[in-house]
Formats: sequence, C-alpha cells, structure tokens
Amino acid sequence: MMPIQPLTLAGQLVTLEPLSTDHHDGLVAAAQDGELWNLWYTSVPRPEGMGAEIERRLGLQQQGQMIPFATRRNADRRIIGMTTYMNIDAANSRLEIGSTWNSAGAQGSGTNAESKLLLLSHAFDVLACIAVEFRTHWMNQQSRAAIVRLGAKQDGVLRNHSRLADGSLRDTVVFSIIASEWPMVRNGLVNRLKSKK
Repeated sequence: MMPIQPLTLAGQLVTLEPLSTDHHDGLVAAAQDGELWNLWYTSVPRPEGMGAEIERRLGLQQQGQMIPFATRRNADRRIIGMTTYMNIDAANSRLEIGSTWNSAGAQGSGTNAESKLLLLSHAFDVLACIAVEFRTHWMNQQSRAAIVRLGAKQDGVLRNHSRLADGSLRDTVVFSIIASEWPMVRNGLVNRLKSKK
C-alpha cells in the first residue's frame, strides 16, 4: 500500500477536505444539528470539546495512524461532519474507514454514500488496499444498516471491546469489503447516488 498523505477527495455532493483547526466552527454547527453528542452509542464531541477532538485527530495524523477529513456539502459549502482513514496497516495493505459522523440534516441525502464512494475508490483504486474495514457499536442500528447497504460483510463482534466515556462497555461489530468485492460495491454506490442527483 502506498503511503497516505492528507488529500482532498471531491465528488458532486461532497468534498472531503484535510481536517484543520479552521473547520472548528463549522463542525460545532454540524454537531449542534441534532445534538449528536446525546446519542450514547456514538462519539460525537460536544461543542466545547470539538477543539480537543480536532487536535486529537491531527495528533494521530502526525503519528501516521489516521488521515482525518472534514466533510463539506458542495450545494451550500457547509461543513456537515467528519470522517477518517484510521488503523492504517501499510504492511498488510489494509485500513479502516471510521470515526464518522454527519449532521442530522445531512443524513439520508446521499452525502454519506458519496463520502464512502470517494474514500473506498481512493483506498482500492489508488492505494491498492486488499481490504477496508468498518466498525460500529452493536447498539448503533442506523450505522450497522448503513454499512450493510454499502455492501460490506460482517466479520464478527468484538465483545466488551472498549470502554466508553460513561464507563459502559462497547461490543464492536466489525465489517469489511475486500478487493474482489469492490467492483460490485462501487456499482451499487454509483446506482444509489443516481437517485440523489
């Protein structure tokens, strides 16, 4: 797998921009749309914690562990959320797409599907990944359904995988798309997006 550097990925609905501190106010506004931090099974920062989350992601980028993006909706140029390449395993040509959230008003609009198409296209077609992974909380039914709609297959469940901020234990559902499945997944995403244009 080629080394990954911060980059911009542009589609018709969204542009994924390298995350920077300049995105702070737009990300706060996006999280406030739906008060996403109140969903206990997600990790969306509260407005007062957004700066620290941006710094955390940029720190992981400096360590080569993450490439974070801010998601901008092209129609109105508003920031609607964040996503990342993470758990980058260059030796085995694998990575995870995760730490993703989108404002409530953007959900169901095709912006998330196009974000995944952009990220998956770069991972498989440019970086030559052999597999791309997705992980989510067992209780996050919306996220699990969205990952299945992508065409990912469930690999398993990591029980008591991690401890959340409130002290509860998270069971993590692991999904993946492998390189041989990518053409079919790409066609599915392209066809889904046709109905959003």
